[in-house]
Amino acid sequence: MNVILLSHTHDPDALVAAAARICYRDVTASELLKGEEKNLSRSLIADLFRSGHTSTFEHVSFTFGIDGLSRVASHQLVRHRLASFSQQSQRYVKMSPDPEAVIIPPSIQANPEALRLFTESVRKSQETYAQLTALGIPKEDARFILPHGHSTRLVMTMNARELHHFFGLRLCRRAQWEIHELAKKMLALCREIAPVLFEKAGPSCIFGKCSEAKSCGKPYKDMEDLLFD
Repeated sequence: MNVILLSHTHDPDALVAAAARICYRDVTASELLKGEEKNLSRSLIADLFRSGHTSTFEHVSFTFGIDGLSRVASHQLVRHRLASFSQQSQRYVKMSPDPEAVIIPPSIQANPEALRLFTESVRKSQETYAQLTALGIPKEDARFILPHGHSTRLVMTMNARELHHFFGLRLCRRAQWEIHELAKKMLALCREIAPVLFEKAGPSCIFGKCSEAKSCGKPYKDMEDLLFD
């Protein structure tokens, strides 16, 4: 899986802090942003996060390019409705016959017999797909035979408030392994650009009590434990 940050709001930490201060000061937004100081941003953003006043996070957005994600995981992504998605179309793009175009779960990779069954099924489905398209069947119909785990590409944009929600859910140990790995890569990119804004982004077990109805029983100790797990 390859994840890159294609674009983001300029100086996200300062913008969120300035947006919060406009509520309480008789100055223009441009004046606030011009005079914003990083050390003040840190304490203010921490207060916003603690008080739940995170509507100001919505002024900041991040756009990611994601390659090598399965459609199993991309179907989970679109459940985050406060986001924008542009995904490679299987109606118009002919799918690769390469077996590596299908994502193999680690549990299957670790089991030789399971791996043999999996790869045989993938090969057969890809052969059938090629035969169907050769018969003139439209790609949008031939794709019905392809594995659910077929690799896809997409561009995704989220604002910082939704990213906090996304990281809280998808960085939990109980999250599906692939979207968990995606969230780790996304968080690392976000923290490079906005270290203050995403200082406390992550699962609830790191910043307080586990919010899951059924705990994993193995909470993360801190962000380093999570990012290097």
